Parts: sequence; structure tokens; C-alpha cells
Amino acid sequence: MKPPHYDAASTALLLVDPYNDFLSEGGKVWPRVQEVAEAVGLLANLKALQAAARSAGIQVAIAPHRRWEPGDYEDWHHPNPTQIAIMRRHSFARGEWGGAWHPDFVPQPGDIVAKEHWGQSGFANTDLDQQLKQRGISHVVIVGLLANTCIESTARYAMEIGYHVTLIRDATAAYSMDLMHAAHELNGPTFAHAILTTEQLLAALPSA
Repeated sequence: MKPPHYDAASTALLLVDPYNDFLSEGGKVWPRVQEVAEAVGLLANLKALQAAARSAGIQVAIAPHRRWEPGDYEDWHHPNPTQIAIMRRHSFARGEWGGAWHPDFVPQPGDIVAKEHWGQSGFANTDLDQQLKQRGISHVVIVGLLANTCIESTARYAMEIGYHVTLIRDATAAYSMDLMHAAHELNGPTFAHAILTTEQLLAALPSA
């Protein structure tokens, strides 16, 4: 797939759920994603993409998951399976280390930090769309976790509301390579405008 043109003024690197629980040794969810994350070079690729975006003047945006608090979901009529798991293990707990930003992905001045999403889409019931459109963003490069849940849901939603969507195969992870295959080979081609590797995207980004 040939990379499209990415204009610095209209492109955003959208980082989904960069919490310690997902990305750091000792995180509650890290053991489940570690094998895939290390196999694809997730952390190194995320850092390279973030550095390139900042160097090129591309907007960096963060779509964070709801930080768990006592009482979340307990009286909901229809919590989804992920929300039930979060309620049980207290993933991304507010005020705790696991719910803090991974040290390599702490928001910087000028970054967009959207309202926290309760489900899987970074757009649903948040201000992410407004924040992006007010800055003239038309293209979103979506990276982070997990490939087959929050990344896919955020990307599908972005496509539905008119964004050009790029997925990066090795800048995300999942609980298994089968789920990565489903995200990038089966599902992604039905909604994403481009599915690239980190190397391909870096080559396509504008220079500083």
C-alpha cells in the first residue's frame, strides 16, 4: 500500500491509552500484551513516531481510557466485557501508578488530551472530534492499544465522521498475534484508508 500524503497542518498522531498498566513492566495489563508488544517493537516504534510527529510540527493527540474509580460500572445495566474486567482488576486506576501516563508519553504543551472514553472509541462521548476539527485536522494516524478494541473502534468512528484514517501495524499490540492479524488483515482494510508500518509512515511524514 502506497503511503498517502501527510500535511503537517492537517495531520494528527492519535495515541490511544498510553498508561503504565498497558505499557510498563509491572502494569496490570502488560503481561497480556508483552509478547506481541516486544515482537513488533511497540515501545520503540511509538517513541519514534511521536518524536517524528513533534519534529515535523504534527499535532499530537491523546485519547485516554476512563481511569477506574470505585463505583464505576457497578450499577450499570449493560457493562461490556472489557468494563467488567476493568471493574474486577482496577485497570488504569485514577491516582495510582497504573493509571498514570507511561513516562515516554506524558502529554506536552500543545498536545490535545481528549476527555476520557468509557468504552472503546476515543470519539464516543468525548470532545476529541471537536478538538481535532477546531485545529483543522483531517488525517489521523492512530496508534496505541489495543489493536482489536480501542484502536479499531476509534479508527472506525473516525472514518464514519469523515477523517482519513491510517493504522500502523507495529505501533499497536493485542493479546495474541491472531488478534493482530484480525485487526490489520481482516478488519482494517474495510475502513482504514492506509495500513502501514512505522518505517513506511516515517518515510511519508513531512520533514521538520
